[in-house]
Amino acid sequence: AAMETLGARRERIVAVLGPSIGPENYEVGPEFVARFVDADAGNVSYFAPSAKPGHAMFDLNLYTVDRLRKAGVTAEGLGRCTYTEEDLFYSYRRTTHRKEADYGRQVSAIVLEKE
Repeated sequence: AAMETLGARRERIVAVLGPSIGPENYEVGPEFVARFVDADAGNVSYFAPSAKPGHAMFDLNLYTVDRLRKAGVTAEGLGRCTYTEEDLFYSYRRTTHRKEADYGRQVSAIVLEKE
């Protein structure tokens, strides 16, 4: 909506979700699940059972792409997992699980092009 105020047309917006934590590695607690399901019962489809009782695995990638598409934006995800592809990407969660002292860096970009 903010981009539209600057002259963008929703049907011409293209979004690509870059590397992020994958659904096999994004474990969340019951309060997280409850918040999403309370907001929209259909959000239950983005969660899978976790080995940890009361927890779930969350598909952040699919959730984000679906939200963008529902908003009328062309969207795709790269399907790259920052947690498992450690030779390429930093992961705060992975670093925390390993109790490593340092942290990585992350960059995002938005491009507006004139016709």
